[in-house]
Amino acid sequence: MTFNVAIVGLGNIGNTHARVYQNRDDCDIVAVCDILPERADKAAADYGCPSFYSIPDMLNADIHIDAASMCTAGTENGGDHYVATMQLLEAGIPTLGEKPISNDLDKANAMVAKAREEKLRYGINLNHRFTPAAIRAKEWADSGRLGEINIINMTMWINNPNESSPWFHIRALHPHSLDIMRYYGGEVAKVQAFFKRGKGRKIWSNVQANLLFENGALGHLTGSYDAGGSYGLERLEVVGSEARFVLLDACEHLEFYPRFSAEVERYDYLGGMMGFGETFASRIGVWVDQNIARATPEEIDSSGEDALKVQTIIEAIIESWETGKIVSL
Repeated sequence: MTFNVAIVGLGNIGNTHARVYQNRDDCDIVAVCDILPERADKAAADYGCPSFYSIPDMLNADIHIDAASMCTAGTENGGDHYVATMQLLEAGIPTLGEKPISNDLDKANAMVAKAREEKLRYGINLNHRFTPAAIRAKEWADSGRLGEINIINMTMWINNPNESSPWFHIRALHPHSLDIMRYYGGEVAKVQAFFKRGKGRKIWSNVQANLLFENGALGHLTGSYDAGGSYGLERLEVVGSEARFVLLDACEHLEFYPRFSAEVERYDYLGGMMGFGETFASRIGVWVDQNIARATPEEIDSSGEDALKVQTIIEAIIESWETGKIVSL
């Protein structure tokens, strides 16, 4: 079976999606679409398919599309997701969107509601949970090897000089951070946060946020667009009553520390995954496999509903800083 894919938005991320599909024997890119004709035409030449400059034109063409990758960007990297996603969903096309689902919670809710109404698979590219190391650690947590989870600490930072909007940092980067915290901790009940502008900055480029999970676990997020470097961009630590693990840079190094033993376990590059760039193939691969297997919309891993919950946490973090209060979700 060949899985026919359309790609909307042919910037860097759209082309990253396209290369993943192109490298799979079970996928065929049948259409590319971008409002910039030069981008669409170049992608069409690269991937051997027709180009379109609007989604309605693509949908009106005589092309069978099994699913679409929706990779538009816009303000805070999520400003242009709504219209494109709604057009695809209204046409009955399962859609894999990019993060953040939307910077506007009303629009995010509307997209999730539309997918639910149409009974369509709707996923978001929250790819940090799709690494062999993250999956191994999830197996430890689910099997009870960590015991009762008490603390989840997450640090994610990169050098990014972008000054596009006051909340660009938290909304564009930390869907990843908060999704992986939810992956291990479950639903979040309350948040409390502080922000700081970096040197010479106009935007809130540094954040520390405390989370209280519904199960009683405590979480802490440290994020920055004014830190980072060539190594050490991400660190996740999950602490349980019996053991803890540390996961470095999404997939590269995983360490297991028993509480009552010095026998530390260390795993490097599980599954042969060497760096974050490889997570796109892993995440998109699960999306393709779940569609081919005719998974129900509720079975989609890293779904639109997951992304909506993450964005709700982000908006609560912003509200906490603006009001100086603990915010309940």
